[in-house]
Order: sequence, then structure tokens, then C-alpha cells
Amino acid sequence: MAVDKSVGPASLSMLVDAFKRLPGVGAKSAQRMAYHLLQHDPQGARQLGQALSNAVDRLRNCSRCNTFTELDVCETCSNSKRDQHLLCVVETPADQNMVESSHSYEGLYFVLMGRLSPLDGVGPNQIGFEKLLQRALEADVKEVILATNFTAEGETTAHYLAEILRAKGREVTRLARGVPAGSELEYVDAGTIAWALMDRRRT
Repeated sequence: MAVDKSVGPASLSMLVDAFKRLPGVGAKSAQRMAYHLLQHDPQGARQLGQALSNAVDRLRNCSRCNTFTELDVCETCSNSKRDQHLLCVVETPADQNMVESSHSYEGLYFVLMGRLSPLDGVGPNQIGFEKLLQRALEADVKEVILATNFTAEGETTAHYLAEILRAKGREVTRLARGVPAGSELEYVDAGTIAWALMDRRRT
């Protein structure tokens, strides 16, 4: 990405460009963030930089569920009290957090880290499908809950996964339609997710 030198000094331009990488942040918003930190909260800016550096250096993907963790196996996967027979498939760690906040699910997870989007060049190989397939076909797993978002891409992903997992003999269910069509789990309230989990249906 080319640095926008119109902002000012190179270091300032690089900071603005870094903020522009965030989803939904345009050039003006990025400039406001950069100026705010530099003018009013330089200590916060240092803390943000250190936190980002630490996260990039320390976080890895869990070898079981693919979410972010500092360990080889995350705390959720290593918790023997979780229901080993249920595997909930979500698109992102943020979606996983929302399902957890519903307090209605006690099984395990697999985080795709994306969703199928052929127009954007995102296919099964880009969302860790082979790793999911290996995990879903383990003997302990009895039901795979597809909790991808109710967007066009999320529905495509759910349909694709359901077809293949069913062909492998695995029981597959889908979140109920209590979650509004076109919505993303990250922005749905926990109560709605709880009902959708309880009323999940076979696909």
C-alpha cells in the first residue's frame, strides 16, 4: 500500500494508513484517530502499539478449533467440562464470543476465519475447510452446528459444509431463523442467539 504523503510527515502518513486498514475506517476517520492519539493521548498510542505488537507476536491459531490463543490448544478446547459431542462452526472469533455470551451453548467450536466468497477469490482452501473436516469427523463429535452468518456468503458456506458433512455421515444442524436474515452474529444480541441455538434445525 502506497503511503499518502499529503497528510504530512512520513511517520504521520504511515500511522494514518495503518488506521485505514481497519474495517469501515476511511481517510478522514483515520486522520482523526491519528491526530487524537498524538495530541491528547501519546501514552495511549504507545500502549496501542505495544498491545498490537504483542498480539501479533504471541497469538496463534488453536490446533483444535482454529481460534486465536497463546497456547497450542485454547482454554475452551482443553476444558473437559465442555460437551465433546457438539461442534459449533462460526466464521470469526468475534462470532464465537457472541455465542459464548448467550450462555446457552456448552459444546466446542471450530472457527473458519472467513466464509466462502467466490467473487473475492475465497474458496474452501482459504477458510481452513480441510482442518474443519478432520475435526468434525472425529469420533467424539455427534452433531455439527452451522452458525455461519445469515448473509449470502454465510448461507453459501453453510450449504456447502452441510452437503459434504452429511455425505460423510455426520448430523448437521443450522441456527434457527431467530437470527435476522442478512445479519452477522457479532452484532446480534445474546438472547436472540440463545433462542437460535435452542431451536436449531437440521439442514
